[in-house]
Amino acid sequence: MVRWGTFGQPVLLFPTAGGDAEEVERFLMMKVLAPLIDAGKIKVYSCDSAAGQAMVQREGSPQHRQWVLNQFHQYVRHEVVPAIRKDCNADLEVISAGASIGAFHAAAVLCRFPDVFSKAIAMSGTFDIRRFMSAEHFGDEFWVSSPIHFVPTLSGAHLEKLRTRFVLMPSGEGKAEDISESWALARVLGSKGVPNRVDSWGKETPHDWMTWRDMLPKYLSQIVG
Repeated sequence: MVRWGTFGQPVLLFPTAGGDAEEVERFLMMKVLAPLIDAGKIKVYSCDSAAGQAMVQREGSPQHRQWVLNQFHQYVRHEVVPAIRKDCNADLEVISAGASIGAFHAAAVLCRFPDVFSKAIAMSGTFDIRRFMSAEHFGDEFWVSSPIHFVPTLSGAHLEKLRTRFVLMPSGEGKAEDISESWALARVLGSKGVPNRVDSWGKETPHDWMTWRDMLPKYLSQIVG
């Protein structure tokens, strides 16, 4: 894990695909977030994308990769969030954020753990990740980790809490973008009464870090400003 900042709203920023905790700094995301960090509005945390690395590297069997995905989310809830709260010296709710596969994780942890995550900023998301698993069979480890599949099954206290949260899904429609992924998750969330919004950034906006460097400061400023 890496942390940037001293005070402010905690933000857990997931890397893309199999990126490590410092990927977001190498791609200059911390540079564009610096005004919010320096003003004490946010503290940004990032952790290695262990589940993404397993998928990208085709680690083990498809069943193993599904297991790693669930374990990664459990690690975020039971190790990362407590570490963030200890660092903040307060039981603060966390904003999750990420792009591409990082957007999947940002949305997934909020939908799985709405008791600790308040908002998700899921940029240029890939939300149906079955194609990355190279699997013919998907077990419970996968289904409980994929919001587009498990949200329709929710009820009771979990769903009621999730209905107090918000998922924002900005996406371009240019090179390598597929905004239909965001609309698919939006329909699932909307059908269960979960607040969400899809923002199109237009057909000239590609699936790239320059897009996400424009998106994230804009939306975080609106949330914490």
